[in-house]
Amino acid sequence: MAETKIKKLPARDEVNPADTWDLSSLFASDEAWEAAFGKWEGRIAGYQTFRGQLGNDPATLAACLKFDNDFDRAGEALGSYAHLKAAEDQANSRYQAMIARYQNVATRASQAASYIRPEILALSAAKMNGFLEAQELQPYRLLLQRILRFKKHTLGSKEEELLAMQGEMAQTASRVFRQLHDADLKFGLVTDERGEQVELGNATFLKLLQSPQRNVRSTAFHQYYEQFQAHENTLAATLSGAVQTDAYYARARGYDSALAAALFPDVVPQSVYENLIQAVHRRLPAVHAYYDLRRRKMQLKDIHHYDTYVPILTQLAATRTWDEAVALILDALRPLGSEYTSALASGLDGRWCDRYPNRGKQSGAFSSGSYDGNPYILMNYKPEVLEDVFTLAHEAGHSMHSYYSARTQPYQYYNYTIFVAEVASTFNEQLLFQHLLKRVSDDQQRAYLINREIDSIRATIVRQTMFAEFEKLTHAMAEAGQPLTVQTFKEVYRKLLEQYFGPEFALDDDLSLECFRIPHFYRAFYVYKYATGLSAAIALSRRVLAGGAGELNDYLSFLKAGCSKDPLDLLRDAGVDMASPEPVETALAHFEQLVAELDQLL
Repeated sequence: MAETKIKKLPARDEVNPADTWDLSSLFASDEAWEAAFGKWEGRIAGYQTFRGQLGNDPATLAACLKFDNDFDRAGEALGSYAHLKAAEDQANSRYQAMIARYQNVATRASQAASYIRPEILALSAAKMNGFLEAQELQPYRLLLQRILRFKKHTLGSKEEELLAMQGEMAQTASRVFRQLHDADLKFGLVTDERGEQVELGNATFLKLLQSPQRNVRSTAFHQYYEQFQAHENTLAATLSGAVQTDAYYARARGYDSALAAALFPDVVPQSVYENLIQAVHRRLPAVHAYYDLRRRKMQLKDIHHYDTYVPILTQLAATRTWDEAVALILDALRPLGSEYTSALASGLDGRWCDRYPNRGKQSGAFSSGSYDGNPYILMNYKPEVLEDVFTLAHEAGHSMHSYYSARTQPYQYYNYTIFVAEVASTFNEQLLFQHLLKRVSDDQQRAYLINREIDSIRATIVRQTMFAEFEKLTHAMAEAGQPLTVQTFKEVYRKLLEQYFGPEFALDDDLSLECFRIPHFYRAFYVYKYATGLSAAIALSRRVLAGGAGELNDYLSFLKAGCSKDPLDLLRDAGVDMASPEPVETALAHFEQLVAELDQLL
C-alpha cells in the first residue's frame, strides 16, 4: 500500500523571505528595536514635568500635548513591530516577551500620563474657552474638544491612575485566549479530497470547509470543534473575563452600559446598533430562503453549517497565484485612479505583505498601519481559495486608508476609527466583485460570482449582526448579575443560531461552541462595524462607479481625512448617511435580489 502523503505547514524559518513582509520601515532589526525601546522607556519620566502645570497657560498645555503625542508616536512603532513579529509565529517566546515588555511600559506610561485628562477637565469653562482660542493650541483644538466631551466619564487623578495601572492586567483574558487558540490547540490531520493529509488548524479550517467532498467538510468541522469542547470551561472563563472587564470599566466611568461606553467615542447613537439588528431580523426570511436554495442546488437532504462555505458551483473554482491575484485586484481598483493603484502596486511589490501560512502564524488576515511605518498586511493566502483574493483586496483597502491618512493628517488626527475602517476595506471588495461580474461569459460564471457575493453579504452583514447581538445579550447578562458559564453562553448562542439559520437548518450541537472561537469577542462591540461598513461601502461604490471626478474626490478625501471629523460626519461628506437605516435596508434588499437572481440562474 502506498504511503499517504502528509502535508504540513512550514516552520517560519523555512519560508522564502520574498514571501514575507519587510519590517525595516519600522526597525531594521530586533537590536534596533531594543535600542529604541530603551530610549522610549526612559522618556516616561518626562510626564512628571507637566504634572500640576496644565492650567498655567496655553503654551504649557501645548508642550504637554506635544510630548504625549511624540511619546505615543514612538510607542506606536515599537508596538507595531512587536505585534507583527509575534504574529509570524505565536509560539515564539521571544516576541511574546517583547509584546509583554511593550505592554508593561505602555501601562506605566499611561499611569504617568493619567493626570492629563483630569487636569484639563478641571479647568473652568471660561479658562478653557480662552485656551481654545490660543495660537499654540490650534493643532490640538479638536483633540481638546473631544477630551472635554468625556468630562462626565472621567474620574479624579487618583482614580484615573488606578484604572491606568490595570491596563496590562485587563488584557489577560484576551492573551490567554490567543495563546490557546493560536498556539496550544492541536487539531490533528484531515485527509482532503485529493487524498492528502492536511494539518487541521485555524489557517486551514476554512479551506477544508470549502472542499467539494462533504465527508471532508464534515470531518474537518467535527474534528475542529472537538478541541473547543475539550477546553470549553477554560474558554468560557476567558470569554466571561473579557465581558466582565468591559462591564467593569463601563460602570466605573459612569456609562449606562458597556454598549453605551463602546459607542460613545465614535459619537454613534445606540439607535444605529439597534436599527442594524432590527433590519437584519426583518430580512431573515430571505436568508432562510437562501439556505434552502443552497440545499436544493447542492442536492442535499438537509443542510449543515459545514455546507455553507463551499461554492455551489464548485466546478468553476480556479487557482490564482499571488501575482495573478495582485494584478486582478489592481485592475479592479482602476476606478480609484492611478495615484491609488500605483501606490498600492508599489507596496505589494515592496513587501508590505506576509503572504502564506506557516506553523504558528496568526490565523486569518489583518492590516496593521502606523504613522511612520508601511501599512503591513498579514495574509494566509491559498491560491485555490477565491475568498482569499477578496481578503487581499479587503486588507489592501485598510492599508491604503492608512497610507493616505498618515500622509495627509498630523499624527493626532491620522488614526481613523474602526467604524470607518470597514468602509474602505469592503469598498474594495465591491469594486472587485463588479469588475469580475463584467468579465463573465456565461450564466454559470455569473451565478458563481453572485453566489460568492451573497455569501459575502451573509458573512459580513447577517453573521456579524448575529455576533453583535450575542455581544449585546451577554454583556447585558453580566450587567444584570446573571452568571456567564459554559451552559449560559451556549444557550444564548444556540437561540441565536436557531433564529438566524431558520427552522429547516440542521444545527449540529458542535456549532454552539462557535462562540468560544471568535477572536473579535475580545474586542467587544467591534463586529457590528463590519455590517455597517459593508452597507456604507455598497452605497459609496455605486456612487463612485456611477459618478465622475467629484464623487471620486469625495471618496479619496474620506480616505485622507483620518479622524479629523467624527465617523458619521466623515461618511456624510463621502456621500452616505449611516445615522439613517436606509443604507442597511438597501444592502439587504440587494441581498434579496441576488438570491432571486441566483435561483433563476441555477
